[in-house]
Amino acid sequence: MSEPWLSADDIASHLGVTKDTIYTWIAEKGMPAHKVGRLWKFQTAEVDDWVRRESAAADDSAES
Repeated sequence: MSEPWLSADDIASHLGVTKDTIYTWIAEKGMPAHKVGRLWKFQTAEVDDWVRRESAAADDSAES
């Protein structure tokens, strides 16, 4: 069974940020999101993987 698609509100709640932050991350940081009509939809696994990669990249640049 496939994972359900989440709304911007749902993924913002999952990550503990605002919906505006989600839209900023889509536009500026390449957050994985899928446009369905005029709505953005998210897969939790894709977003969680992206957060881990972004955190690792931030850690690597902080060590340099």
